[in-house]
Amino acid sequence: MNVITAEGLVKVYKSRKSEVRALDGVDLVVAEGTVLGLLGPNGAGKTTTVRILATLLKPDAGHATVAGFDVVTQAQQLRSVIGLSGQYAAVDENLTGAENLWMFGRLYQLDSGEARKRAGELLEQFDLVEAGSRVVKTYSGGMRRRLDLASALIGRPRLLFLDEPTTGLDPRSRLGMWEVIRGLVREGTTLLLTTQYLEEADELADTIAVVDHGKIIALDTPRGLVVRYDPLEKVVFSAPDQDVEWLLGVPGARSVTRRGPRVVVEGTGPLVAYVGAALVERGLAPDDLRVIEPSLEDVFLTLTGHLVDD
Repeated sequence: MNVITAEGLVKVYKSRKSEVRALDGVDLVVAEGTVLGLLGPNGAGKTTTVRILATLLKPDAGHATVAGFDVVTQAQQLRSVIGLSGQYAAVDENLTGAENLWMFGRLYQLDSGEARKRAGELLEQFDLVEAGSRVVKTYSGGMRRRLDLASALIGRPRLLFLDEPTTGLDPRSRLGMWEVIRGLVREGTTLLLTTQYLEEADELADTIAVVDHGKIIALDTPRGLVVRYDPLEKVVFSAPDQDVEWLLGVPGARSVTRRGPRVVVEGTGPLVAYVGAALVERGLAPDDLRVIEPSLEDVFLTLTGHLVDD
């Protein structure tokens, strides 16, 4: 069953002097119980897509249903079965963690006792029991993000939208958030995740949609994207002082790039054998000559012409 189906979504922001086409015909399908990662640079259209699917914006054209509800005509019904955690924690820093979750429970129309019980369950699930009685302004960034995610789960949503959930977190807190997200997936929650972090999309998503200039320009599994869009073999070795431009003459070589003391040769065929033989012929024999696997970063560069954070 598809939990999300979007066809031809368009969103245009107009001002007196300009018109920005934030979405330019987005088609999207997300199956139940899976994780879709929306990957793209700032301004690509990721957050606009989430806001439309979560009923926070209306599209200017196109159509979308989420959990069987039309995002425009059945927005009220839809809001009762989804959760949203945005780029910035939407909690009240002057309330305690427990008070924040109780408040969200009441907004989801739980009675006071049920809201308090659900708040306790989530504080335990997100390892915030000891901090539950403290005001949120005393929380670390990672704790705030966990509390924000907990608040999105207060109504036990079928579908959870996570809009760049680890932005601004240190590496340890990011890894902790990944574990929380994996736990939700194991419990059967369907997730739509937007992120700028390539490794995050690779780690968490079943399927990745690459978004650029308001369009989805590629859609596949992480491995499928690598195989489809970056078929070249890459050979790397250390050569801090040598001139290596001559390696462009090696059979199959298409590019030679220096990355500090290392040299990367890209091409086709049994490239590592050709490069190794050529180096030996020149009296060079680096002990770290090896083939490196292509990555999502390589795919992203191929598709968009720039890195994610450019």
